[in-house]
Amino acid sequence: MRKLLSAVIWALASALIIILVTLPINTRTQLITSLLVVGVMMVIRALKAEGQWRLVALAFGTAMVFRYVYWRTTSTLPPVNQLENFIPGLLVYLAEMYSVLMLALSLFVVSMPLPPRPPYERRGRELPTVDVFVPTYNEDEELLANTLAAARNMDYPPEKFTVWLLDDGGTMQKRTSGKVAEAHAAETRHRVLQQLCDELGVRYLTRERNEHAKAGNLNNGLKHSTGALIAVFDADHAPARDFLLETVGYFDEDPKLFLVQTPHFFLNPDPIERNLRTFEKMPSENEMFYGIIQRGLDKWNAAFFCGSAAVLSRKALEVSKGFSGVSITEDCETALDLHGLGWHSIYVDRPLIAGLQPATFASFIGQRSRWAQGMMQILRFRFPPLKRGLSIPQRLCYMSSTLFWLFPFPRTIFLFAPLFYLFFDLQIFTSSGSEFMVYSLAYIVVNLMMQNYLYGSYRWPWISELYEYVQTVHLLPAVVSVILNPRKPTFKVTAKDESVSASRLSEISRPFFVIFFVLLVAFGISVYRIYTEPYKADVTLVVGAWNLLNIIFAGCALGVVSERGERQASRRVKVSRRCELGVDGRWFTATIEDVSAQGSALQIYAEGFKDFAVGKAGTLRFQPYSDMPVSELPVEIRHFNTVGDVTSVGCRYMPQKSTDHRLIADLIFANSTQWTQFQISRRRNPGLIMGSLWFLGLAAYQTVRGLSYLFRNTAHDMAASARK
Repeated sequence: MRKLLSAVIWALASALIIILVTLPINTRTQLITSLLVVGVMMVIRALKAEGQWRLVALAFGTAMVFRYVYWRTTSTLPPVNQLENFIPGLLVYLAEMYSVLMLALSLFVVSMPLPPRPPYERRGRELPTVDVFVPTYNEDEELLANTLAAARNMDYPPEKFTVWLLDDGGTMQKRTSGKVAEAHAAETRHRVLQQLCDELGVRYLTRERNEHAKAGNLNNGLKHSTGALIAVFDADHAPARDFLLETVGYFDEDPKLFLVQTPHFFLNPDPIERNLRTFEKMPSENEMFYGIIQRGLDKWNAAFFCGSAAVLSRKALEVSKGFSGVSITEDCETALDLHGLGWHSIYVDRPLIAGLQPATFASFIGQRSRWAQGMMQILRFRFPPLKRGLSIPQRLCYMSSTLFWLFPFPRTIFLFAPLFYLFFDLQIFTSSGSEFMVYSLAYIVVNLMMQNYLYGSYRWPWISELYEYVQTVHLLPAVVSVILNPRKPTFKVTAKDESVSASRLSEISRPFFVIFFVLLVAFGISVYRIYTEPYKADVTLVVGAWNLLNIIFAGCALGVVSERGERQASRRVKVSRRCELGVDGRWFTATIEDVSAQGSALQIYAEGFKDFAVGKAGTLRFQPYSDMPVSELPVEIRHFNTVGDVTSVGCRYMPQKSTDHRLIADLIFANSTQWTQFQISRRRNPGLIMGSLWFLGLAAYQTVRGLSYLFRNTAHDMAASARK
């Protein structure tokens, strides 16, 4: 009876919204309605009302969006017999409808996401056996040593888990290659990594041929292992000590559970964060996905495998015949298959691994191109709406995840749509400037407010649009290519542990400057037309404002592709840990203040340290979190500064044997609490107004910085040409 009553209420509410949406009203009434809706949403937001009030605010916003869609559909499309206007007008309309569809799917997924799960309680149950897979292809020995050491340091009975290095860079195919240099490099890698694994107590495994990329490598690991559960870590994703204890217990509670996924936390900024210098003060781009979207997917049993930082059931993988390899995003595809077979997944919203992101903009785009192409392959070959075995909510969730990667098409249309009018005088919108402002401006404001409701402190205003724009320029051809030939894309490993030693323009930056200058020309034309065609000034003002918004994004993107030079790839994570520093036989009591993948910063409260020179070898002595005794790690003094009785010292790790990497891993990765604290320190909601003002200031500064890089680079090239 209660369900029937609820259904009746929803039906009546839907009918009322449809009536209100289609009600014919004049422009003034629409303006008053828009102001009232925006006012109500602002009041609810200001009162920080959650629960049902959150849904009320989103419902008001949804009604305004539907009203806009109705107006766009019935009143603004150019006549069909004017093809020069109708075709670009229809493209803009379809791009907007895509945005509305994605908003609707987002509302379904994340309007009321599950709260974060509390820390898992073991309750004395027997722990299952676990095989830990670390697939690798071309990563260097030092990076792998840290990841493997962190995996070996996990707090779990040693007899219950085995760490495997799955090496696809030392396969027999590569070691017997007809290319002498490739064969020699593969043979050397094979020998070096075997020795590393022997010293760390890790199993080394390779295979005959490089088939089916990462999925094939993981499936080869399945054939040679026997653990009840499979934990997967990318080569640059090192786990905390409590990773297994926080995840494996859920499999006891649900025999149909195939996946426990945890978020990806990164020690270094992505290229956009680094070049804009927002890493320490603004949530990272991936936090919206891992902090909100995955919890929303989890509500509908649709949280999916993200390729790393996860535990999977061997029993489930045997049912699905291993990891799926039809697409180049084997992770999401595997989850889709297992969800279709009736298996369950859960998401644990706590960072339990720390990894590295691409450091250069080109590598960042390469990574996103693979994700986009893989999702398009899933859309083509698996097509979630018709996937057998999925529930309706799961179909909607997977559609949201795959259709998202079509954003380069509407983003490109929104970028160039104003130019149709400014350059060619095409009428792609049949409405007055006042109507456009009343309907479209209200839609934009309500849309931004709804995004703020949905993602709050996880995503600041306009940042999503910036990320989409900087990816669109290069992702559009990648997405088009996979649509035309879905079997063409091949798996390409993302470059890891890179660094940008000197400031420079990205090698793929040219299109961004071309677009920026084209938009500037269009802005000049809009100003000229306002003065020369005053009878169309209202429309020109609206289109000019649209073009100006595009200029703001394009200008900010100039800063994104202007790579800042940095001496190291990873940021430091704050800690507080007692230790001793030994130099020339003298020992100083110290506190470790922060750590990175390369070194540590210490504070020493003693006199006499200033007598030692930079470059001096030293020893860091501390008690590891693991079951290892008090240990000593070789370091080098890189710099120090004495103020009063306190000396701040920067040390670089100087590992001399493989077991030293277990100590480095203990310093950096053992304590997952420090990662949570770092994320929380960045999560605040600046609000729509303050966030927009902040973004305007950021865009203005980055525009100037990007242009200065261009002029400096041009001057350098001209000087080089003159010398020749």
